[in-house]
Amino acid sequence: MTSISEDEFERLLVTFERDAIHLETRDAYGTAVELPYMAKWAVGEPDDLAWLEGWCESLREHVKAGRSVRRARIVSEPLSDYQRWSHSIAEPMVDAGEDIRWVPRRLVSSLALPGNDYYLFDDRLAVFLIYAGNGLAVDRVASTDPADLKLCRSAFEAVWQLAIPHRDYQPV
Repeated sequence: MTSISEDEFERLLVTFERDAIHLETRDAYGTAVELPYMAKWAVGEPDDLAWLEGWCESLREHVKAGRSVRRARIVSEPLSDYQRWSHSIAEPMVDAGEDIRWVPRRLVSSLALPGNDYYLFDDRLAVFLIYAGNGLAVDRVASTDPADLKLCRSAFEAVWQLAIPHRDYQPV
């Protein structure tokens, strides 16, 4: 496994050929991009979500090209503030073509899951996302090891079987 730069990771998000799957397992994140918007939400300030437009445009391009983007979020219930905020801003991404689904943590106890969140691109490259305790991303580690690819695919599909589509998920 080797670390990849943020630029390399960003390139992967737009250049995959067939599908990208993303498994999220944390109740809170602290990404530098998101923190200011979450802070506004926490005090009830409106957000036009314009900052999501670049990602939404990428999603629309993927859909046009026949590529699939799926995200499963394993969450504790009741939801953390981060996940409540995340749920509140997901609609534009779903509208743009990302299939986002939610899985209550209590349902995944018997599933074998990787130790970190990850993206799997075209079943050829796994990128594990490494976070500090405060939720800030500290590294992205890429792997082409067949065992890692198999674990990521099987874990995601097992979670997906239990997942609730965004529009049907009612946060507790």
